Amino acid sequence: MDFFDVVHTQRAIRRLKTDPIPPDVIRQMLEAAICAPSGGNRQGWRFIVVQDTAVKARIAALYRDSFAQLVSTVPTYQQATKAPAGSPDRKMIESAQHLADHMAEAPVLILACMTTDGVRPGVTSGASIYPAVQNIMLAARALGIGSTLTTVHHRFRHAEVRAALGVPDDVEVVALIPLGYPLGKFGRPPRRPLAEVAYADRWGAPLIR
Repeated sequence: MDFFDVVHTQRAIRRLKTDPIPPDVIRQMLEAAICAPSGGNRQGWRFIVVQDTAVKARIAALYRDSFAQLVSTVPTYQQATKAPAGSPDRKMIESAQHLADHMAEAPVLILACMTTDGVRPGVTSGASIYPAVQNIMLAARALGIGSTLTTVHHRFRHAEVRAALGVPDDVEVVALIPLGYPLGKFGRPPRRPLAEVAYADRWGAPLIR
């Protein structure tokens, strides 16, 4: 696929088929991941590829609990559950709920981890792991595989997820990426116009005149 076709149609896909993903395809996505940049070229990323049914079920249960807590405590998600049927917010929350209910059925879960050297990560630490995560998702799109980036577990059940996977104390699990062939369609996601989010030289100055 053309690079810009990949970028413009790589959207969150939360409804996934159960069809297995071939090992060579999984490897292609991970090879793309380790081509990403990282701070000081430390390459502190680690990736746990979960396909075992029992392990997926455990991670899915923790995710489902985390998502329920998110919906019950975060106003944005509470409001989305009350949005009119068919509205973008309602579609988003229904899609997210579907993922929470069916996470264990995804053929592959990739958990992206980051070594910390015992130092608690700050807001800029993601610069050394999230480019690799995006590379996985872009590669997935190019290969016809749906994906989405989730971090709900980190907010509510991080310790349990680490324990379930045997992750060392000096490693953070920073993203959970369910992967599978899509039940829905790829396509350009709804986005604000560029003129609303890009500025020239200073905050608020129009970039596009």
